[in-house]
Amino acid sequence: MSDTSNQTSTGKSRTPKQRLELTWIGKDEELKLEPRILIEDPKKSYGDPNSENMLIHGDNLLALKALEQDYAGKVKCIYIDPPFNTGSAFEHYDDNLEHSIWLSMMYERLVILHKLLSKSGAIVVNLDDTECAYCKVMLDEIFGRNNYITTIIVEGATTSSFKTVNMGPTQTAQYLLFFAKDKSKFDYINQYIPVYEIDLQHFSRFIINPDEPAENWKFESINDHILTKMGFSGDTPNAKWSAAKKALGAENAKSEVRQHAMEFALENCQRVFETKTLQKPSKWLHEHIQRSLQIDHPISLNRDGMDNLYLYKGRQIYFLGKGVKEIDGGKYVTQPVSNIWLDIPTNNLKKEGGVDFPAGKKPETLLRRVIQMISSDKNDIVLDSFGGSGTTGAVAHKMNRRWIVIELGDQCFTHIVPRMKNVIEAKDPYGITEALQWNGGGGFKFCELAPSLLKKDKFDNWIIDENYNANMLAAAMCKHEGFRFSPHEEIYWKQGKSTETDYIFVTTAFVTVEQLDKIHEEMGNEESLLICTKSFAPECDDRFPNITVKKIPQMILGKCEYGQDNYDLNIIESTEKIAESQDATSNDNE
Repeated sequence: MSDTSNQTSTGKSRTPKQRLELTWIGKDEELKLEPRILIEDPKKSYGDPNSENMLIHGDNLLALKALEQDYAGKVKCIYIDPPFNTGSAFEHYDDNLEHSIWLSMMYERLVILHKLLSKSGAIVVNLDDTECAYCKVMLDEIFGRNNYITTIIVEGATTSSFKTVNMGPTQTAQYLLFFAKDKSKFDYINQYIPVYEIDLQHFSRFIINPDEPAENWKFESINDHILTKMGFSGDTPNAKWSAAKKALGAENAKSEVRQHAMEFALENCQRVFETKTLQKPSKWLHEHIQRSLQIDHPISLNRDGMDNLYLYKGRQIYFLGKGVKEIDGGKYVTQPVSNIWLDIPTNNLKKEGGVDFPAGKKPETLLRRVIQMISSDKNDIVLDSFGGSGTTGAVAHKMNRRWIVIELGDQCFTHIVPRMKNVIEAKDPYGITEALQWNGGGGFKFCELAPSLLKKDKFDNWIIDENYNANMLAAAMCKHEGFRFSPHEEIYWKQGKSTETDYIFVTTAFVTVEQLDKIHEEMGNEESLLICTKSFAPECDDRFPNITVKKIPQMILGKCEYGQDNYDLNIIESTEKIAESQDATSNDNE
């Protein structure tokens, strides 16, 4: 790594342009990605034909590049679960090459994912500890260290699921690297989890008369109240306990009283309380704290725009009801979600989604919490570029979010398509279905990446792929030249535009001077036009200052890499390039 500090430990100065970053073999090799178009396959699309959800089959780097023009700055939530680089994919290569290839694969994708995120959006990257630390430094570089939120630890497996013994402690943890696009514009949505056991040792009392002024409040022990309700009497609480133990037995008495006390505390949570020491109280509170120590009743303090503060014997009265919330239709005492998640089941996931995906399927409850932390609007877009078994799409769909899922492998057809169909048809009763009362609906468009726009003929000349019809060619050229494909209903030469007055026209026909003159007559004074054609009359060149005529494919040659359909790790190709580089360096040294 290089350092941003201006001086080294020896006192030597550094240039101010240096920055802290992770470096590896191949990082400086810039890929010239072709901006492909996406083609819907109506036979594989499903449900509502107007749905904006997309399942994209194809290389995820090319697919992300295809989304860039239309979705840059529009995606609210990104979750990815990339390969962990445990070594199985690289068993024939040394560790240095393996590590570099993984870093390059991730870096190229994270750069585009950063562009796709909205200013108020966030990304979560799910990894184990094989590459987590390196990915964190990479994300620091791309997103900025100031936009790091936290690293969440998730129990990704149980110790009982391991059949072999590895060196060191059994590894069950996975890590969620959590970054905002712009932390100053990101609003974290607090999440809460149920606490099924109320701490009755602390929340042991309740207010008998909560409607009266605080100075008149009377307190009673919950256990004492429950014992009385159960019909046990005595002059003291101990006497009541003795009567209960005698009648029910010690263990049964404790169990029954506790169960009734839990129910009572939850039902009366707004008047059940504990007292807490105020941590670093404001100066204005000091005199009130001292005053409350000298009296034997609570005092109430008004606070502008906030709930009243209640003090009793120098401590704050904290009500159980502050932590009671409704979750999935039930009323629970809750606590805020921390950055250690041990409450999400990681086993017995086989039935989720109705698809089998050994050692790779993520729990729907995990994805639900991730989305809930980031997205609150039903129109928000959720993106997953490592689709796997389709959990992200299924959860986003059940949560009524818009979603885009990308997957290159066959599981796109064998897992994700049938899973999403089951979700839409309400035939998926597992996961978060019951909690959200999901009843089906919606749809998705199934899209494939278009083939490469250019290919070489038998004479080694670049030509337009014959699979491209007129509309596909126009849409592709719009992407290449930075225009948005939006054909005008009446004016044929207005096929796309980059601004309100800048247009593009794509044709494979020969463009004549007469045709150019006719177009120019129809153009407005402020309008400009780029014409992309296979051939045109020499006189068309520079005929009008507001019309530019260029030849295809010559105009786009060299701008990007054509004919490359798979950037998925690129193990062999990358290794060969690195080996060639190392051989050249060795020869130079000789």
